[in-house]
Amino acid sequence: MPEDIHEMHVDFDELTKAGSMMGSGGMIVMDDRTCMVDVARYFIHFLKGESCGKCVPCREGLKQLFVMLDEITKGRGTPAHIEAIKAICSAMSDSALCGLGTTATNPVMSTLRHFENEYKEHIEDKKCRAGVCKDLTVFGITDECVGCTICARKCPTKAITGKAKEVHVLDQKKCIKCGVCFDACKFNAVKIN
Repeated sequence: MPEDIHEMHVDFDELTKAGSMMGSGGMIVMDDRTCMVDVARYFIHFLKGESCGKCVPCREGLKQLFVMLDEITKGRGTPAHIEAIKAICSAMSDSALCGLGTTATNPVMSTLRHFENEYKEHIEDKKCRAGVCKDLTVFGITDECVGCTICARKCPTKAITGKAKEVHVLDQKKCIKCGVCFDACKFNAVKIN
């Protein structure tokens, strides 16, 4: 659910109206470092393992959804993937034999409904704004760098170099896109491009 409906009552009926559902009573709060496409991929991967495999819509639908979401997170997505995802989700919701199959598409449809712009960024711009999808992420150091050397010391591949009190440089060939530099920088000098 997006931030703009944060004051919604958390109960079965209200969540259903908003396109979500009450599950085990747990709630996960996500921020701007969470990729909603990757979240959908994660849930479909989990549910793929939970499916009994008895009915074709659930068994094959989950497999196909996972493949398409995986393609999108790897930068190989196309606008046709979005339409195919919507069609599979509709077919699963209408024809799966159990509650798992009919509701398994909720994470995908919810992220598409509320965060479709992130899907489009992955597909059209080949970019993951959260820096989660490694194939779509490039970290860079800006002129805001004060040369504190924290990022260089924490980088596991020694991809960052520079002297104290000077702007550092990130070698893209050595960078494994782990995000340690982004998390370590207290001066917002590491950006996700």
